[in-house]
Amino acid sequence: MRGLAAVPDLEDATAEEVLAHMLEHHHPRLALACSFQKEEAVLIDMLMALEPSARIFTIDTGVLFPETYQAWRAIERRYGVRVEIFDALRDDHLPWTATQCCSERKVAALEVALDGLDGWITGVRREQAPTRAAAPKLSFDERRGIWKANPIADWDARRVWDYIARHDVPYNPLHDRGYDSIGCAPCTVAGLGRDGRWAGTGKIECGIHV
Repeated sequence: MRGLAAVPDLEDATAEEVLAHMLEHHHPRLALACSFQKEEAVLIDMLMALEPSARIFTIDTGVLFPETYQAWRAIERRYGVRVEIFDALRDDHLPWTATQCCSERKVAALEVALDGLDGWITGVRREQAPTRAAAPKLSFDERRGIWKANPIADWDARRVWDYIARHDVPYNPLHDRGYDSIGCAPCTVAGLGRDGRWAGTGKIECGIHV
């Protein structure tokens, strides 16, 4: 539902309650944005339990890690879901590099993915980066006219891993090799928090959540 002025206060709601709210008010014009990291692994497990027909989409730059594609396939097999793909390829179809980043094309692909939706769900957590420290569990993007939910905004990494372990959720194996945050292969190295993203550049966001 577009254009509502009042944002419900869901700050004390559980992640499942936030998802249930989004499903009640916006499904099927609702989708989860997935980059196949531990946060989305948790949210997919919760979302599929609540609504097996819920939509999931990803932005594929063409230079994701092989392990990310592995996690992608594992999630589709586990939940019987087909992840919708929005490409962020270069115009010349050459691979993205660390010096020629996909950021602008990823943002453009996101706009296409969100077109026609009333709400989207992300795995943003407040402890991930200073740019995310004030992320609310629910907000309304006036420019896009769309609701955005961050159901596990208040979770720490330990809580994420506890959920994964208790529910035997498939996750990206790069997390076991020191990659806390996982993006495109040319721009990501192992590191704590978001230190491994665009390492050495001072950059911590591609623009999707800014």
